Amino acid sequence: MAEKAPGGISPLQQMVASGTGGLVTSIFMTPLDVVKVRLQSQRPSPTSGKCMIYCNGILEPLYLCQNGSRCAVWYQQPTYFTGTMDAFVKITRHEGARTLWSGLPATLVMTVPATAIYFTTYDQLKAFLCSRAVTSDLCAPMVAGAMARLGTVTVISPLELVRTKLQAQHLSYRELGACVRAAVSQGGWRSLWLGWSATALRDVPFSALYWFNYELVKTWLCKMAAKDRTSVSISFVAGAFSGTVAAVLTLPFDVVKTQRQMELGSVGALRVTSPRSPSTWLLLRRIQAESGARGLFAGFLPRIIKAAPSCAIMISTYEFSKNFFQRLNLENCPRGP
Repeated sequence: MAEKAPGGISPLQQMVASGTGGLVTSIFMTPLDVVKVRLQSQRPSPTSGKCMIYCNGILEPLYLCQNGSRCAVWYQQPTYFTGTMDAFVKITRHEGARTLWSGLPATLVMTVPATAIYFTTYDQLKAFLCSRAVTSDLCAPMVAGAMARLGTVTVISPLELVRTKLQAQHLSYRELGACVRAAVSQGGWRSLWLGWSATALRDVPFSALYWFNYELVKTWLCKMAAKDRTSVSISFVAGAFSGTVAAVLTLPFDVVKTQRQMELGSVGALRVTSPRSPSTWLLLRRIQAESGARGLFAGFLPRIIKAAPSCAIMISTYEFSKNFFQRLNLENCPRGP
């Protein structure tokens, strides 16, 4: 482990600081993430008079008719959400408020270590790039953010898939296990990384844009406030702004990622060999053809509402924790005679 300079913090302290931020952010922001996933994963309402194949992701598909005389009288058309507030109201009314925190254990298991690895790797990479003059100080945050996120996405992708299934279909953990086992038996272990490319296309540019804008805005705000050290309020504002910009520009890839990961349940239910998934660009074109440009920005409001406060809470908690450890290290630093 690299030694820390007086007033600096060690990589272990960086991991503790970022893990704490991830824990706090996950608890507060999970309901918005649940609504976003439910909006993105729902299908358009079936046209009256047409038939469809209904599959809940676990059971065998059933042939149902939407012409008034249904093939299965017990079938109830899944709740369709018209918007963010409609989703909040219907989920709370029909499924209970606890559903808004569905997948929270998987989120915590994924988010805390992923955030710790991601932020620590970013800080270490940025320091390395700046000290070795590999890139300019302006581009160092962008390069370090992209590289750190790419590694984190690869490690965390299977847990992200599990969380998406829990939130979108409200499966029990036993049903989820059966769904994952069925998919692995048909598509192999690679099926657990279903949607990796779309996730990387969303998260890597998001990370590069976020850190580039964050460092710029933070530096500008510090100069405006005539402060040498980043305060919690400055990091909060800079994080909210940077997260919003990055979220808007990468939203279509977030929709593709959700659609790709939802294919896991369909493959497991049909018990057939997993077909070759279309490329990300083909899937983008298909979503646009089926739902228009609006489909590419499904879940826009909850993602934006989530991005600003979650990025703000995360980075401000991280900066606060780093400042705490810096003060602690200075106090414990042996003083000369």
